[in-house]
Amino acid sequence: MQRFKNILFLAHSGADQSAALKRALALAEYNGARLTVMDVVEPEDELADAIKAKFNLDLEALLLEQRREELAALTTPYAHSGRILIQVRSGTPFIEVIRAVQHNGYDLLIKAAEGPRGQADRLFGSTDMHLLRKAPCPVWIDRPRQTHPYRTILAAVDPVGEAGNGMYRLIMDLATSLGTHEGGVVHIAHAWNLQGESLLASGREHIQPSYLEHLREMTEARHKARLGWLVSAYDLSLDMANVHLIEGKPAEVIPSLAHELRADAIVLGTAARVGVPGFFIGSTAEEILGSTQCSVLAVKPEGFVSPVTLQ
Repeated sequence: MQRFKNILFLAHSGADQSAALKRALALAEYNGARLTVMDVVEPEDELADAIKAKFNLDLEALLLEQRREELAALTTPYAHSGRILIQVRSGTPFIEVIRAVQHNGYDLLIKAAEGPRGQADRLFGSTDMHLLRKAPCPVWIDRPRQTHPYRTILAAVDPVGEAGNGMYRLIMDLATSLGTHEGGVVHIAHAWNLQGESLLASGREHIQPSYLEHLREMTEARHKARLGWLVSAYDLSLDMANVHLIEGKPAEVIPSLAHELRADAIVLGTAARVGVPGFFIGSTAEEILGSTQCSVLAVKPEGFVSPVTLQ
């Protein structure tokens, strides 16, 4: 993965992040990159005001300094590398992290996965999901108990989708490079389905079964051709055991395949909705992060604009 020169590692209290930090450091050393270890302290304004009034102490400044000391202790075993910088900010974590990416030009964000506290929070409220949706650089969410190195890597691609070929070539580049770096096996998967098939088969406007089958065959052939074209650039072909063309919805079949393969990591893209900065449609990323134990490396399409703006 010799493509990153400025890597950001987001640390957070109360999580087992040693494996993720080691992975980030190994990647920085392999790339000759700079590594910044960062955390964000969320201010409690009412408490801070009360302590300021009673004791004339700046609680936010004390918390920031305490967290800097904790990060210094966390990174001390790796200080010999000379590559690690420490940064602590105050504010809403995902906003401050994205602003740091925008301001400092980080080309990869790595963090250990959060433990889910509930269904709604897991899918819509966590820092992980905010970063997957809104960070402008690739985001790598590493499962704390994941194997090191990764033994099986799954790249989920959609060369027929509207996001463009650039993103799926980037997915392939990252997955194959990750496989080389980690010494793991890389599998490529593309899910296809005939849109509206159930409606055409049994709805009010149903069509003849023979013609429906013809449409399915045409659809499959088109997806097969595009996948074959994509993987051929990486000396792969459709008849290889590690190239998978699967019928079904991506959010359903990709996690199922990941479970079947016992994948350690999944590399995938997020599909941006045109005209809505920072928004992606489809729940594939959420489903994978929420229903598997895989680490996730997610990339954005070309031209992605984060909804988070610099101050």
